[in-house]
Amino acid sequence: MSKIIISTDNAPAAIGTYSQAVKVGKTVYLSGQIPLVPATMALVEGDFKAQVHQVFKNLTAVCEAAGGSLQDIVKLNIYLTDLSHFASVNEVMAEYFQQPYPARAAIGISELPKGSLVEMDGIAELD
Repeated sequence: MSKIIISTDNAPAAIGTYSQAVKVGKTVYLSGQIPLVPATMALVEGDFKAQVHQVFKNLTAVCEAAGGSLQDIVKLNIYLTDLSHFASVNEVMAEYFQQPYPARAAIGISELPKGSLVEMDGIAELD
């Protein structure tokens, strides 16, 4: 089975040696997204929730470039530099997903690229 590299200008360009996503068959492996604004490659301005919204916008753009949508995500990994933001992530996530929700992990870590407070990656399964 061949792999297809997914790339879109509607999400931040990769800042390292990786692709925005890789599609193998009907499965899309989404690289981590931090809250960079694609046009400026700078962190979105605002509070923690603004960062979470931007991450979901970036993931949405990559999913759409792969031929799917955010609703196709079956596994979502969330990395937080402060686990006290867990409830805020749930609030914002409820604006982007309907039930049944994807499987998910929320992991506390000490640091993220560019001083981001949140990063997410995932796996999507397309119809």
